[in-house]
Amino acid sequence: MEIKQYQAAIEAIVFASGEPVPISRLALALELDEETTRKIAEDWAQDVNTRGGGMTALKLDDSYQLCSSKAYAGYVRKAMDIRRNTPLSQAAMEVLAIIAYNQPVTRPFVEQVRGVDCSAVIQGLQQKGLIEEKGRMDLPGRPLLYGTSANFLRCFGVSSLDQLPPLPQKEDHTMRETTLDEVLMEQQGIEPEFGPDETEMELNPINEQEE
Repeated sequence: MEIKQYQAAIEAIVFASGEPVPISRLALALELDEETTRKIAEDWAQDVNTRGGGMTALKLDDSYQLCSSKAYAGYVRKAMDIRRNTPLSQAAMEVLAIIAYNQPVTRPFVEQVRGVDCSAVIQGLQQKGLIEEKGRMDLPGRPLLYGTSANFLRCFGVSSLDQLPPLPQKEDHTMRETTLDEVLMEQQGIEPEFGPDETEMELNPINEQEE
């Protein structure tokens, strides 16, 4: 099979899936090794993103997802009657930032950093698909570990956690006294793309009390 046919097959698989498809699954379907599949997928994504069409190929860690282009988000919203979700609260932004920059972490760790109960906030972030369970810690009680999801990467417009902005530092290269959420707020202004059957994720923080 020619390269163009492999690329077309990848596009069909990713489109039909409606969620991020890992390279390992694509390689299995194409009966190719993962390194060859990764190179073909990279070329395919570049081709999709330079066509000027209504679709965008997103690379999320070692997976790919097809979403509508943010340039046409307004049309998609009108056609599907999509309403904006409630913006994340200041508390949710803080918890999300703590998890993003320290993952995997337990709920007690997050609560120790913030000094308040974070059960409801963590549950809300899970419902929005921004964080997910990452197993359990090998300690008495086996506490759950949390980390960010592929949806977090999509909503903040990054391909991997390595692309998150570094934490601010003073001139003497020591950590500046600041909350981690300030760093994530620097990512604002990005219009998240829509995936199949997804609503837009609003990430601008607002001042509201925790639930």
